[in-house]
Amino acid sequence: MMRFQPSRWITLLLAVTTWWACSGTKIKPTMTTEERLALAEKMFKDGDYLEAQTQLRIIILNAPGSTAVDRAQFLLAETHYKLKEYVQAASEYEKLVRLYTRSEYLDEAQYKLGLCYYDLSPRSDLDQKYTLLAIDEFQKFLEDFADSPLVPEVTGKLDAAREKLARKEYNTAMLYKRMGYFDSALISFDAVLNTYYDTRFAEEALYYKAEALLKLQRPLEAAASLRALLEKYPKSKLRERAETMLKKVEPQPSADGSVKP
Repeated sequence: MMRFQPSRWITLLLAVTTWWACSGTKIKPTMTTEERLALAEKMFKDGDYLEAQTQLRIIILNAPGSTAVDRAQFLLAETHYKLKEYVQAASEYEKLVRLYTRSEYLDEAQYKLGLCYYDLSPRSDLDQKYTLLAIDEFQKFLEDFADSPLVPEVTGKLDAAREKLARKEYNTAMLYKRMGYFDSALISFDAVLNTYYDTRFAEEALYYKAEALLKLQRPLEAAASLRALLEKYPKSKLRERAETMLKKVEPQPSADGSVKP
């Protein structure tokens, strides 16, 4: 059993007393909701996020009908975000979106909800569940808040998240191709081209899809993929290689007008 050590408790009491005196923070039990919110905002501004959380939770629990409660809810989410507690922050932003549908912070909370998942998203070779969640929330933002000034920022984050998923799919395709699993490579190349057609990985996916098709003895499909590359990306860095390959696989007219493979 741990022995009671008076010296330790005295030291702790002195530390708490010193902090209380130095902080200059006076918390009155009779504070109005507005006064408590102002105090919480000061704590937030000063970086005292844990202390701010205490005051904000008191407002949320004790003044549910107050006009300040959605501000308190938003600031509570922000404290968790500042502390990089992204899962908890996402939960608090989601509460605001769900419970305070008329709040002036609604669009920012929806954006920050997606941003929490975006910040939790790992590098492209790992599980991308948080990237998918971020994309869902960013798309919901664009559907619900098309006039928000945050649209350009959200669009940029959405594009970056989709680029990460495209990279993962493209790298999977290239791995299958190197291993000689050309049918599997085609599935992943097509996933890039169908879902992430507007990312930078689509260009190379068209070229290497053609290579995989040739390995599978499907020259006509390979030629179609190469033509699509040349048409969509006329300044492609792969243009010369694509044109050379296309001449080898595309049916060529003979002298008598017939077409030879």
